[in-house]
Amino acid sequence: MLAQQLWFTRPRRIDIREHALPSLEAGQVLVKTDCSAISAGTEMLVYRGQLPVDMSLDATLEALRQPPTYPLAYGYACVGRIVQCGSGVDSRWQDQRVFAFQPHASHFITTPPQLIPLPDDIETEAAVFLANMETAVNLVLDGNPALGERVVVLGLGIVGLLVSALLAQFPLAHLYGLDTWAERRARALQQGVHQVFDPHSEAQIAELTQALHLPASVSAASDSGADLIYEVSGVPEALNLAIELCSYSGRIVLGSWYGNKVAPLQLGGAAHRNRIKFISSQVSTIAPELTGRWDKACRFHTAWEMIRRVQPQQHISHKMPLAQAAQLYQLLDESPEHVLQALITY
Repeated sequence: MLAQQLWFTRPRRIDIREHALPSLEAGQVLVKTDCSAISAGTEMLVYRGQLPVDMSLDATLEALRQPPTYPLAYGYACVGRIVQCGSGVDSRWQDQRVFAFQPHASHFITTPPQLIPLPDDIETEAAVFLANMETAVNLVLDGNPALGERVVVLGLGIVGLLVSALLAQFPLAHLYGLDTWAERRARALQQGVHQVFDPHSEAQIAELTQALHLPASVSAASDSGADLIYEVSGVPEALNLAIELCSYSGRIVLGSWYGNKVAPLQLGGAAHRNRIKFISSQVSTIAPELTGRWDKACRFHTAWEMIRRVQPQQHISHKMPLAQAAQLYQLLDESPEHVLQALITY
């Protein structure tokens, strides 16, 4: 059988290559992909050549353990159906709909332990959000939002919108969102965010700062600000704004992966004296303080439930066949304001 696979061959260059798949070995299965989601954050680092070269793409995933050097097959949100099983595979896997952390490809060979069966009530186009929803669940767990807190989400791309939708279910005092693009701010309001702001507008940032300032009649604390901030914009400079907006002893959860992008940080003033806590959150592992009660299976179960509640497929803005994938990446690179979630179809 011939399979088509997407390859990043150099910065801003996409090729679709065809190759013959080998015969199945014992314990393997063949999956035919229905659709796969483009991660506008991580995959654009690959597309633009902004990945660090001294680490694997993801040491915890079998399909992504290779170093980030071109040519590179990448992607981690494929949904398809098992069309063939090798010897020794339980026959119940045949025709099973599955999610896989696999690079974009029309077909691929793997083993059942590397696949996640789809619940019967989850639509295919909703299932492609499993990876990002798992990330959102992990971010919320790491931030540990509490009753009555003021929370800010910096960056309202897919991950930011999913995090916002989960936070909107908490009894927070206020939930604020910031993003450059008006369409994303509008969607955040639909997800339950109380107010949204443009981070490039001095007037709007002044308005947010004022909103975060508690009057003396409410609190005797000398400093006001957000109790909890999620930085998921992918822009390192946004950390300075997070520091500016953070309260005394507040938490800033770092959910962005910046790749090799760097920015000077203002760590000598408020960040130091305000005892701000910086929390690095990454979905490949679970925070040590949670592992006694949470494991990957439990987190996936929660992610499926959140997909049912949030219905993230509403954020799909573009769908194109694999042969036209280069157009999608170019659009994400040059006009990100026009794309929210892009899907590749097969």
